[in-house]
Amino acid sequence: MGAGGRMTAQECEDQAAAAHRQDEKHSVLRSPTEKPLFTLGQIKKAIPPHCFERSVLRSSSYVVHDLAISAALLYVALAVIPALSQPLFRLAAWPLYWAAQGCVLTGIWVIAHECGHHAFSESTLLDDVVGLVLHSALLVPYFSWKFSHRRHHSNTGSLDRDEVFVPKSKSALPWHSKYLNNPPGRLLTIAVTLTLGWPLYLALNVSGRPYSRFACHYDPYSPIYSKRERAQIFISDAGVLAAFYALYRLVGAFGFWWVVRVYGVPLLIVNGWLVTITYLQHTHAALPHYDSSEWDWLRGALATMDRDYGLLNRVFHHITDTHVAHHLFSTMPHYHAMEATKAVRPILGEHYRFDGTPVFKALWREAKECIYVEPDEGGARKGVFWYRNEF
Repeated sequence: MGAGGRMTAQECEDQAAAAHRQDEKHSVLRSPTEKPLFTLGQIKKAIPPHCFERSVLRSSSYVVHDLAISAALLYVALAVIPALSQPLFRLAAWPLYWAAQGCVLTGIWVIAHECGHHAFSESTLLDDVVGLVLHSALLVPYFSWKFSHRRHHSNTGSLDRDEVFVPKSKSALPWHSKYLNNPPGRLLTIAVTLTLGWPLYLALNVSGRPYSRFACHYDPYSPIYSKRERAQIFISDAGVLAAFYALYRLVGAFGFWWVVRVYGVPLLIVNGWLVTITYLQHTHAALPHYDSSEWDWLRGALATMDRDYGLLNRVFHHITDTHVAHHLFSTMPHYHAMEATKAVRPILGEHYRFDGTPVFKALWREAKECIYVEPDEGGARKGVFWYRNEF
């Protein structure tokens, strides 16, 4: 402390640095694991009733909006970019198209996801028709994913029954994990996860919960599904096959690389965003996981993280920054989720988790810090598991 109680410039910098470290520490404070003092009914009462109302006109307007932007971007790809006089301009324009189209198509993916939650309209049939068309166009088996995703919502945070991004204990990690726990290995892991993670999950159940036999989203007889759901899995497969047939015809008419440039690369970006969003919603050092001795639905639903994607929050229809409210009330339309989130935060208190870390910084951090889960050594609650990264 300087003379007369005034702080020197160095002391000011030291205090600011200490405050910054305290903010960072606060951002990773563990979420409470005790049973909440509030109930789901009390949370719902805090939300204005109109937030639960589904409007087919309003929901459809978002579909039209996104499809119009996607069509405009497609026109740019087909008519504007090829007409650019300078090869360098054309070379620079394609990545811009891919990034923009990939983000817009991710928004369309989110709307189809809402259809699977019956959040699009009051008609289940209409929701399923819209969801089937939109998801099939993005090579997603609509009903297959709808059913497995419903089970994810029913078992979030459960190490025994959750469906996706189920963390392993240290002893269950594959042998090569410790050799990837370094910057090059981490970069390779992230690259593979963002490019191949989604198709590998659908086809081989990679990162999904273990089943007694081979599990696949395209298999109507997969252990993921019940007998009642089997017929709809066939419909999902038919939708994806129809989309592949359309792509086959486009390849025949315009060529393979034309389809890759116009559709394939944006789809790859969609898949990357989907994995990033889902991973960051459920992976953070502050979030607990529970075994069967501790898990209950409400604590599991609260073991999720809202994130800030900046402008993309709106492009992605706020699936990013209202995920906690979505897990509590999954039939709520996305256009009411922001209002609902503001209403429930005072009720949830410390049970509400938000991390404003920039997305790619957060992705790198979680890949570094969240390798496996273990209960606290010597802790009283052996059924509560936290992320670790020590080998």
